[in-house]
Amino acid sequence: MKIYHNPRCGKSRQTLALIEEAGIDPEVIEYLKTPPTAEELDAILKKLKMEPQELMRKGEAIYKELNLAERELSRDEAIAVMLEHPKLIERPIVVQGRKAVLGRPPENVKELL
Repeated sequence: MKIYHNPRCGKSRQTLALIEEAGIDPEVIEYLKTPPTAEELDAILKKLKMEPQELMRKGEAIYKELNLAERELSRDEAIAVMLEHPKLIERPIVVQGRKAVLGRPPENVKELL
């Protein structure tokens, strides 16, 4: 199990705690320090059954600065923007095999436990 984690985020910390309480020692990836590759993010999005724009944090300043709400981005362009600005990636994301969930709310992770 992997968790794409931001230790400064309460939801991310809560999700990690639920995983650890279940006796699982996940691979913790601090995605702001070590963003996924384009291929990894594309695979995660497919597991989440989401489009890149659905996984973007629309409240981030960079989202507004880049005027992303007004722009029509292709899937590859949206992924590239998210990798250039990893703060845009919603968190936490938990991946287990061929499944993934967004830990918002943290209880979503129970689907994978």
